[in-house]
Amino acid sequence: MPLIAIAKCSKLHDYEESVRRAGGEPWVLDLAADRPADVVARAGGLLLTSGGDVHPSLYGEAPHPTFSAAEPGRDAYEIELVRRALEAHLPIFAICRGIQLLNVARGGTLVQDIPSQLPGALKHKREGSDQPFTLAHEVWLESGSLLETLMRDSLSEGESCQVNSRHHQAIDATGEGLVTVATAPDGVIEAVEDPSRRFCLAVQWHPENFYRTGEFRALFEGFVKAATR
Repeated sequence: MPLIAIAKCSKLHDYEESVRRAGGEPWVLDLAADRPADVVARAGGLLLTSGGDVHPSLYGEAPHPTFSAAEPGRDAYEIELVRRALEAHLPIFAICRGIQLLNVARGGTLVQDIPSQLPGALKHKREGSDQPFTLAHEVWLESGSLLETLMRDSLSEGESCQVNSRHHQAIDATGEGLVTVATAPDGVIEAVEDPSRRFCLAVQWHPENFYRTGEFRALFEGFVKAATR
């Protein structure tokens, strides 16, 4: 059972349960105690999770009025995790803030606020008590990508699937080595991967919320399989 290092966030349960049901052992990281070098030496894979906005100074911009900071020190800590994980060829799976952090760590930039900076975009943030499970829009997957391969049995007409959504930011320019493998109908990037890596996949939606019903379990299973040493 591979040890999966999980970046700590405010809503950990679904990430932990998704890892367990895919056959991995969750290890929630302590920013103050778990040094990135030690994490990479012990873990079989790195799971980047949701949270506050990556600071725009890390990609050369001033904060937008909607900027909502992550926990102090989290950006630097997770960027160091990504750097060391890439050096060690550790499998990486990134979700929501995670896709944005991974992209910035590899030199990419972000759309800081979809509603104000992308006129005509879909609503990428749903509100309400049932919001985590609300399917907000479809995404179109790139044929032959790792994402499409893992999701193949769940795709509608072989190229799209419905996803939940709660983000006001998104990838703008992709970082080094990352390629876009899914978009929303409005053109917003919904997933990227690094095809040169054994497993480096990032999605903008929240597959962890569906651990009970299994719509996206194949993503976690593929990740945990890659993390098995």
